[in-house]
Amino acid sequence: MFLGNVELRPHRIALFAGNYNYLMDGPAKALNRLVGFLERQGVEVRVYSPTTSSPAFKPTGELVSVPSIALPGRGEYRLGLGLPRAIREDLKAFNPSLFHITAPDLTGHAALKLAQEWGIPVIASYHTRFDTYLRYYHLGLFEPLLTQAMVSFYNQCDQVLAPSASMAEELEAQGITSDVRIWSRGVDHSLFNPKQRDRAWRLSHDIRDSEVLITFVGRLVWEKGLQFLVDTLENLRARCVPFHCLIVGDGPARTKLEKKLPGAIFTGHLSGKKLARAYASSDIFLNPSLSETFGNTTLEAMASGVPAVCANATGSRSLVEHGVTGYLAKPGDLEDFTYWLAMLARSSDLRKNLSSNSVEISQAYHWTKILSGVLDNYYDALGHLASARSCKALIQDLTDPAGMRAPVRINKQKKAFSPKKTFHGDLAPQDCVGQNAHGIALGGKS
Repeated sequence: MFLGNVELRPHRIALFAGNYNYLMDGPAKALNRLVGFLERQGVEVRVYSPTTSSPAFKPTGELVSVPSIALPGRGEYRLGLGLPRAIREDLKAFNPSLFHITAPDLTGHAALKLAQEWGIPVIASYHTRFDTYLRYYHLGLFEPLLTQAMVSFYNQCDQVLAPSASMAEELEAQGITSDVRIWSRGVDHSLFNPKQRDRAWRLSHDIRDSEVLITFVGRLVWEKGLQFLVDTLENLRARCVPFHCLIVGDGPARTKLEKKLPGAIFTGHLSGKKLARAYASSDIFLNPSLSETFGNTTLEAMASGVPAVCANATGSRSLVEHGVTGYLAKPGDLEDFTYWLAMLARSSDLRKNLSSNSVEISQAYHWTKILSGVLDNYYDALGHLASARSCKALIQDLTDPAGMRAPVRINKQKKAFSPKKTFHGDLAPQDCVGQNAHGIALGGKS
């Protein structure tokens, strides 16, 4: 379908990623899942991202490598260096209907500029709170500057997709005035569920049925709040609360973390049934991170029937219902985290009740409905551009039939995010103001 030479159906999507498959993390998994869904709907997708000779997993769809360098001080990450002529020619031949940018890096900025030159709508999805990372590397002084730079970038996009309502609220508070919507995340309930609990596996690690296993799952980097995790567990043990500790994941902080937690079980990176078993065989999930935008591991723990203790921060506060599925502790408050962990550790009945609630609430998160909402947002972005161009052409025809005057500029009206409640794919459209037919978009055009 076309209107005023604008394609309304998103036939071809150019996706620009800071990390698509060279490193295993939550955003990369979500992007690969999105591409697979879009291709099943008949949408062509071409991904532009840094690559390495030994990627973490096989990419979904067609991946074009962009020039990149290892990030100084964090060599496992790659920094895209933009879009050289060969990449721009590839893009021109692909003739995308829409640009989807997933990181405000050099490649993201180059893609945004190119989209503006070509008159192509841009959707940006927000995955990582890069600005908050600086505080973990003694660079907190520069955090406000980086935040403002990110705000400037996202305010040039037609839509910004936040992973959670709490993250969307934070983006609005920072000054983002673009059309902010929700792209939530789903969970595979056939994999992550309480049936994966394995008594034999627990016993193989000397964990008896009556003993408590506190688990952290995630990439082992300090910005995940790992030092605070260590301090919390030491404080809990000092209060004579018995427990075992399980750390699932890998990363540059692992060696130092193993020294700080000598009695913990470190499994390295797990996936599939092994990961599901680790979740379900746990008793408490601990996530002290202040930099979450959604919290994939928290949702997987909930689906596995494991009550969570998380920082009352972005991402986590949209998932955990305090006193219902777990507890939200005051960010950075050692005593508050210790209090809620001790309460759960000392009461198997409380854990059982919260476990049941967690499983029930996690059922609302289904990938198909959530990804359908992203596709709806693509349609909306294309339709908005078509309407603006059609209106522009009409104004010029009425005021300047001969085409002698300069083009009339049509400014797109942006809506600030104004969430009414947290919602997911299973909620009916009337349950939330401003959401689309799939219940995904909030506070913007539907």
